[in-house]
Amino acid sequence: MDETSFSLLALSPLDGRYAGKVRELRPIFSEYGLIQRRVAVELAWLEALCDTPEIPEARALTAEERGVLDRLAETFSAEDAGRVKEIESRTNHDVKAVEYFIKERLAETSLADLSEFVHFSCTSEDINNMAHALMLRDGLRVLREVQENLIAKLAAFAHETASCAMLAHTHGQPASPTTLGKELAVVVARLRRQSQELDAIVMPAKMNGAVGCFNAHLSAYPDVDWEALSRRVIEGKFGLRQNPLTTQIESHDGIAELFDALQRWNTVLLDLDRDIWMYISMRYLGQRTVAGEVGSSTMPHKVNPIDFENSEGNLGLANAILGHLARKLPVSRMQRDLTDSTVLRNMGIGFGYSLTAYQSTIKGLGKLTVNAEQLAADLDANWEVLAEPIQTVMRKLGRANPYEQLKALTRGKKVTEETMRTFIRSLDLPEEDEKRLLALTPASYIGNAEELANRV
Repeated sequence: MDETSFSLLALSPLDGRYAGKVRELRPIFSEYGLIQRRVAVELAWLEALCDTPEIPEARALTAEERGVLDRLAETFSAEDAGRVKEIESRTNHDVKAVEYFIKERLAETSLADLSEFVHFSCTSEDINNMAHALMLRDGLRVLREVQENLIAKLAAFAHETASCAMLAHTHGQPASPTTLGKELAVVVARLRRQSQELDAIVMPAKMNGAVGCFNAHLSAYPDVDWEALSRRVIEGKFGLRQNPLTTQIESHDGIAELFDALQRWNTVLLDLDRDIWMYISMRYLGQRTVAGEVGSSTMPHKVNPIDFENSEGNLGLANAILGHLARKLPVSRMQRDLTDSTVLRNMGIGFGYSLTAYQSTIKGLGKLTVNAEQLAADLDANWEVLAEPIQTVMRKLGRANPYEQLKALTRGKKVTEETMRTFIRSLDLPEEDEKRLLALTPASYIGNAEELANRV
């Protein structure tokens, strides 16, 4: 089957229509990615046993033998994963198949005598939880690179439009003016905050046996500090964080924390997608046309905001998956049940839809143009927004019922420049206050919005 046919027959758009967008995630979250990391964990555990003098039967390794283990982990291929799957077809157990594969390879080397120390005292979840943690760590690196690219483009757009006055809309109604750049800067700050939350997460992991008590380990070698040995592998070798108190499984609270943080990042971006969609609808923003593209099958004039719509839809799918995983995975009956196993195989879907969404938003940002004429027209059509500064100055001066006076003048009414100027002059204000208010226009009433936009 050629690539086009495979794409057309794919059950998921992540393996079909969007396959090119999630290519970097495939070696991480595919079954190959899971098996490859299982092999790496098994070999690291074997090496750690051999480096422990209190386990004399797991003899010290030569430099050449360490090289054998390193190459087996580093050069693990799709063909090797295929061999593991062949073994699994007989064992009907995926992790045991990895153990047998490693033993098969070691049988051809001087390490054959160490064969029974492969998977020594481990339960499958000792290997699986480590592999899953590594998958998530590596997958997050892919997402974070694209996230930072998106933030950088959004920050640059915020700087470009820092002084671009825009009528704000609260509750969908005209409100005190801001600038386009300042509103974009708000999103930049929100995304950066959520990025910091993501970067602070270190995935927890365990290697403490069938029910988390080192039962088998201590029955064979009671004098070994197994918790310290495990920590060397978890933290020293792989840079994860040891969870010393677990059942058979690592509790998955760390995965839930990661997925919750990722959902928050995605939600901020979804909020941006919807706002940009609205700004395009209001003609505050336009979109550069692309030669050959069609906006509608029947309306030739249309240039639809499809990139932001695509992003919004895929973010919804991503958060639906991530949200279910975050709620389900920390719940396991007593020392363990198997419901987490099948669910964990879908981690890559949440990451894949997230990555697809990010790329769509980036593409959309690259097409945006600013419609300065429409922005200016809307500002000039809403002089009533100056009711706020006028009544504020009146309050400062102790005038009677300033809010109520401006409410009577403006609420639900169409107010012109002349209406506001006439009202200001009728107030008999101190010269400096009157001069300052008369100089105000909706376009100049933007506070420190430009400065704020340039802070990000």
